[in-house]
Amino acid sequence: MALHDSAIQGWRITSTDVLLVVDVQNDFLPRGRLAVPQGDRVIAPLNRYIRLFSEAHRPMIATRDWHPENHCSFSGQGGPWPVHCVAETGGAAVPASLNLPEDVPVISKATKPDADAYSGFEGTDLGARLSQMGARRLFLGGLATDYCVLNTARDALESGFAVCLLTDAIRAVNVKPGDGDGAVAEMTRLGALPVELRGYRP
Repeated sequence: MALHDSAIQGWRITSTDVLLVVDVQNDFLPRGRLAVPQGDRVIAPLNRYIRLFSEAHRPMIATRDWHPENHCSFSGQGGPWPVHCVAETGGAAVPASLNLPEDVPVISKATKPDADAYSGFEGTDLGARLSQMGARRLFLGGLATDYCVLNTARDALESGFAVCLLTDAIRAVNVKPGDGDGAVAEMTRLGALPVELRGYRP
């Protein structure tokens, strides 16, 4: 994802902000079972956002696919995707290069064989956890722009959270050319604000 000229400048971390890291897992990185093109390039900027939120003493939360072996999204079960992010496997793990603190809550989604979930809110307690954290605004990045990031951002906005989309920390699958750009346009149309590291002001 190229840098966006529309990215908000002069943004700061406030007392009601939470960093939400979406589905950064080994199977979505290069050589993974469902590799997102350049998916590993979200890690360096996300590590900088993690450091900024740690220094600001603001909470973070992560989501992950945590599928059973016979999940409905897999091609062998009639779904659109290869087997990926099977629970308790290395492919479902967070990469060691992502510097998430050990105490960051991780929300597992799409954990039942017969139900998929692109959004971190679907079938989980993510909304309740964010409310308990006092969140009003989410800084959201991860994988993939045109699927789990899009759907998580959409549900966050519908749930009443403000969303800052980390446009330098997302990458798209792009099953169809332009899917990623279309997803960013959709999220901004719904009210998400594009944010990049270069716009941060302490």
